[in-house]
Amino acid sequence: MSAPAASPPTPSNLKRIVGASLVGTTIEWYDFFLYGSAAALVFNKVFFPDSDPLVGTLLSFLTYAVGFAARPLGALVFGHYGDRLGRKKLLVISLLMMGGATFLIGLLPTHATIGTAAPLLLTVLRLVQGFALGGEWGGAVLLVSEHGDAKRRGFWASWPQTGAPAGQLLATAVLAVLTAVLSEQAFISWGWRIPFLLSGLLVLVGLWIRLSVDESPVFKAALASAEARRSEGAAEKLPLVSVLRHHWRDVLVAMGARMAENISYYVLTAFILVYATTAVDLPQQTALNAVLIGSAVHFVTIPMWGALSDRLGRRPVYMIGATGVGLWMFPFFQLIDTGSFPALLLAVTVGLVLHGAMYAPQAAFFSEMFATRMRYSGASIGAQFSSVAAGAPAPLIATALLAEYDSSVPISLYVIAAAVITLIAVGVAQETRHRDLTDVPTGSERAAQKAGVPSQSGASAADRAEEGSSSGSVR
Repeated sequence: MSAPAASPPTPSNLKRIVGASLVGTTIEWYDFFLYGSAAALVFNKVFFPDSDPLVGTLLSFLTYAVGFAARPLGALVFGHYGDRLGRKKLLVISLLMMGGATFLIGLLPTHATIGTAAPLLLTVLRLVQGFALGGEWGGAVLLVSEHGDAKRRGFWASWPQTGAPAGQLLATAVLAVLTAVLSEQAFISWGWRIPFLLSGLLVLVGLWIRLSVDESPVFKAALASAEARRSEGAAEKLPLVSVLRHHWRDVLVAMGARMAENISYYVLTAFILVYATTAVDLPQQTALNAVLIGSAVHFVTIPMWGALSDRLGRRPVYMIGATGVGLWMFPFFQLIDTGSFPALLLAVTVGLVLHGAMYAPQAAFFSEMFATRMRYSGASIGAQFSSVAAGAPAPLIATALLAEYDSSVPISLYVIAAAVITLIAVGVAQETRHRDLTDVPTGSERAAQKAGVPSQSGASAADRAEEGSSSGSVR
């Protein structure tokens, strides 16, 4: 049984859906990146005050990395229920969890007040943040991807991706203003709490907007088809089981594709605050301003790269970004080492523009890999499991390399190695630009197509992947 045809949304509806996804992801990334910036600037002082400054920074980044450890679990849980219940419901839950955890961080007592309980509570709330973000990304990009058409999917799906630089921009801007108007003592004493408490207001705005959008028509059609099959007595497999059976190659491709994108981003935006202030002795405000301006340019260029992926394909644009980031690493640190703000700004901005070439097509690329009733699980698992090996330890590894070698060369080689992995992963992937999201082939069907075996007629690939006989074979 094929899924009922899904009517495409009107341009105004699509823009509202894009806006809802963008606002929600901006708030969630604001919360997540705010922690990263605070970890570099203040948490080592208020939660780990008895440590050497660089060791305190390492411990602070360790709690930062803990949030990434929870993201795969969030991907599994949110992916499962997102494929079962819908994208919208899970996006509302993720927004409330993230915002609530961030608000509570702003109320946390410090080490001076309650001792070791302070960093322990901080770690727990960071785990909640990571769990929520692990489920946020997949739902936000799928909601847009499944509403749009194939011709401009790369462009429209890239807009939720701008939530990352927008959140970084917002978090950095708030911190930059506070560090500019407050003394260092006042900022460390109480000023750092303000941006965390502001999250409560932002969540209310995001919740109001996110509740106003409708569920994806592609998902509605797939859900109706699944319910019809259940009424006929056919059992539907768990999304995770279906992903691992039919799309395990796509999961590996997504994980490899994220290595350079994830590692480079946290080196460019989080570790730079450590390197510029400790290795080059630049003021915190100078480093924050560079990230602030670079994030604004990043925001503008992501939709451009997304539109280019609609014309050239997802793979070529992604590989441009991976190659560019790898080649830029040595000039990146050489420019920072000059101690000049224009050079620092150039280093960050060019790096983020090249990162955008990977990040922009990623949403459409990952969405087009998986069948509808396992798409939330597949895209989330591929994206978030890689973050444990990529983004989570990136600032920690970079800081440790700097402490051990007192040089940026090992850090550059680290990012270059990640770029090579990404180029290999994307290089072996199939181009997905023209795929119909209601008819995504499974891994076994692609192999059969290469062997010249005709695909089964009368059902979409999504339906065929989900329909299981009693013996577990795919009909």
